Amino acid sequence: MSFAELIGPGLTLLGASLAAALPGIGSAKAVGSVGEVAAGVLSEDPDKFGKMLILQALPGTQGIYGLLSWFMIMSSSGLLAGNYAISWQTGLLYFLAAMPITLVGYFSAIYQGKVSEAGIALVAQRPDQQAKGIILAAMVETYAILALLATVLAVLNIK
Repeated sequence: MSFAELIGPGLTLLGASLAAALPGIGSAKAVGSVGEVAAGVLSEDPDKFGKMLILQALPGTQGIYGLLSWFMIMSSSGLLAGNYAISWQTGLLYFLAAMPITLVGYFSAIYQGKVSEAGIALVAQRPDQQAKGIILAAMVETYAILALLATVLAVLNIK
């Protein structure tokens, strides 16, 4: 296989890999930082574990969306089946289709983590207000879902 023949599959694989990696990194960072804050609260009141766990889990969804996007790109392009006959133009389209979830997934995970940390602080002082903390954190999720939808629609429309 010549270098020119590898450009299409390479761009496709790069886009898919970034779609999985960046939202995953953002989610890992956010879930970790929320966990640190939650551990501090739990050191004072271990009975709040269930309330903390929900807020910690929320920023992990972007990593799942990124992995789903990776799978869709790899499957739709044929790379999972070993098809390397992808033109550079089609590879570029897959790369560009991956960008919404790659970028929005990363940043929304980070910011959802910050809102979840604030939700942990809210629950630490007022446990009865947990639903408000969850709703505030879930608002950030909206943009990750929209980015996933943009990536899915773009991938499904690449011929």
